[in-house]
Amino acid sequence: MSKFFTNRYSTLTPYTPGEQPRDKKYIKLNTNEAPFPPSPKAIAAAAEAAERLQLYPDPTYRALHTAVADYHGLAPDEVLLTNGSDEILNFAFMAFCDEQCPAVFPNITYGFYSVFATLNHIPYTEIPLKEDFSVDVAALKRASGTLFIANPNAPTGLALTLGEIEELLQSNPDRVVVVDEAYVDFGGQTAVPLVHKYGNLLVTRTFSKSRSMAGARLGYGVGCKELIGDLNTIKYSTNPYNVNSMSAAAGLGVMADEAYTQQNCKTIIKNRESAKTELKKLGFEMTDSLGNFLFIRHPRVGGKAVYSALRERGILVRHFDKAPIADYNRITVGTAEEMAALVAALAEIVKE
Repeated sequence: MSKFFTNRYSTLTPYTPGEQPRDKKYIKLNTNEAPFPPSPKAIAAAAEAAERLQLYPDPTYRALHTAVADYHGLAPDEVLLTNGSDEILNFAFMAFCDEQCPAVFPNITYGFYSVFATLNHIPYTEIPLKEDFSVDVAALKRASGTLFIANPNAPTGLALTLGEIEELLQSNPDRVVVVDEAYVDFGGQTAVPLVHKYGNLLVTRTFSKSRSMAGARLGYGVGCKELIGDLNTIKYSTNPYNVNSMSAAAGLGVMADEAYTQQNCKTIIKNRESAKTELKKLGFEMTDSLGNFLFIRHPRVGGKAVYSALRERGILVRHFDKAPIADYNRITVGTAEEMAALVAALAEIVKE
């Protein structure tokens, strides 16, 4: 830290992204990336857009806004495109939280929530998960402040039902409920149909997971036009050209190839369920994940030991040192071949 770094951020602990090592080739199951490339239509559209990179992108991204809105049965002014879903989440912290309206989220969830709160000097409350790692809906209903809920949650993969989401929306209509649906396409229920029913609902989505575009950094939020108007105020006060031309074009390409996305999701779900079956045979315990990842532990081998042993065998997974989940590892669902290699490696590890 330099002597010039402002005291305003001197205590900030940044988010720690998953490893991206370059020392050797790994089977990479640690960052919940898609195991498949983007749609060929997305690649072709991005390549065409690259020929016009001397020009600023249209800050309204009208064509893509319309495509996303049509996909969800919404109006374009009920959608806001952003630089990954992280940006729309940060906008929400900025727009809907302050000293009088704190942020509220589970104590085991996406690690960026606490970072965004600290970055924006917003007080926050973390609500402990239940013993089975499920979200404590009753406690969230009682809490005061803007709610942030990853659904399915990460790293547990557990999801709330739409009925439970509605309970939270109804419990206090004077606060915003942000539902982060980064993993919803792998078995969860989307809350987007509730947007026209509840003016205090913001749903955030990403192209990173089910649409194989993590490298493009493209996300969006949907909500009533008033909420989206608030978020646009933040966008146009920070970075009007927040989505680059190639990413926007790739987004249009993948939206035009929904069959490709759905087939990939079906394959990932199939690989997830198959891996669950094989890992249970090895004695592993796990949550009923509805994400593109597994959350597993073994009663005889510690989580850090499993992580290290897999890394030595060229397989990367994600380990968290936080006490309630230190015995667990989060494992991205890869191709059938990658999951077979994972199971084989874990079979060796538990026999040692």
